[in-house]
Amino acid sequence: MTRLNIGLQLYTLRDVLAEDFEGTLRKVAALGYEGVEFAGYGGMEAEALRDLLQEINLKAIGSHIGLHLLEGNLDAEIAYLKTIGAKYAICPWLPVEARDTEAWRSHLVKFEEYGKRFQAEGIDFAYHNHDFEFEVEIDGQIVFDALYERIDPKFLKVEMDIGWVQYSGVDPLAYIAKYAGRLPLLHLKDYRGGEKGQQIDTVELGRGDLPLVPIIEAAEKASVEWLIVEQDRCANPPLESVSESMEWIKTNYLNK
Repeated sequence: MTRLNIGLQLYTLRDVLAEDFEGTLRKVAALGYEGVEFAGYGGMEAEALRDLLQEINLKAIGSHIGLHLLEGNLDAEIAYLKTIGAKYAICPWLPVEARDTEAWRSHLVKFEEYGKRFQAEGIDFAYHNHDFEFEVEIDGQIVFDALYERIDPKFLKVEMDIGWVQYSGVDPLAYIAKYAGRLPLLHLKDYRGGEKGQQIDTVELGRGDLPLVPIIEAAEKASVEWLIVEQDRCANPPLESVSESMEWIKTNYLNK
């Protein structure tokens, strides 16, 4: 099987990026990450960011693009992604008022429209889950599954956040297998505790409760392209956290 690429969702480093965007990207590359998934661009012009990524040998995996930007700034988002060489555009989250059944019916239509627009520009559109996609149903089907059943795979890929899948009480290994071939991006995270409805303590890889090695093995079998490390909140300095998670990946995957 082809080795999975290792990336980082930069939301994890949002505080240090706000202080020094370019310097933080250089540190991420030095830690051994092969690609980054953006959650904002630090005010950099697309051409400057493209040149920096080439210099430090980091790939632009894609970007998390908020619903308001998909609705109101789509052309500019496409142009930016194309300039930096990113392959994926991902809707990362929905506000609370946009999560009821009727809102989801509208999203199903709009997401397919966005997917068609992105595909025409050589970019794949994906959706990143939390837990609320497992709490609402459309015609007796949970939203997570309805999204991918009702929208053509050409227009909507899966970015599965495996931590939220497990937190929702769903078997993460079964869900990876279920979406094999449509699942290019897997958010790899770990957490401790957190019964359903309670706060999750996100931790560095290997310090929590998720079966990470079987998850990676399942991801290989499912033709995942990128394992993307994400830690929603860091008790330690964030760069230390993502460094520790990369060392876990090296020990338990890359160097095995």
